[in-house]
Amino acid sequence: MRLPEEPIAHNAIGTELATVDGITYVSLPDGTELPADQPLEISASIQSIILTDALKTAIKAASPHVELINKRVVEQVRSKYSTEDEAKFSRIGVGVALGMYTFLAGEQEELAVFGNFVQAARDWGRAEKAKLGL
Repeated sequence: MRLPEEPIAHNAIGTELATVDGITYVSLPDGTELPADQPLEISASIQSIILTDALKTAIKAASPHVELINKRVVEQVRSKYSTEDEAKFSRIGVGVALGMYTFLAGEQEELAVFGNFVQAARDWGRAEKAKLGL
């Protein structure tokens, strides 16, 4: 597939997301169209689609781009917190939510800082996926 190109740098615009059930899905920025002169082998099969939730889920599961975004979210969290830290905060949060644990001095604040940090990483990941239409 020929993708559109940036006018000056001639870099391709768009991203091949994944192939699901033999169909390759490509994301293009809003307002961007594919060049008309596509290879004859595929030109008749190219079409715009409306993503259903099921198709979006399937593309996310198959996309190496989404996999990389998910890994980078984890890397962001791990840059500051270990898996042991995350497990500790999880136990504290669940314990408090179930009424089985009471925060010790400073724990509630630590948990809030951790939660905000993780949420910022997750928000970044969601924004990156949204750039791909997912």
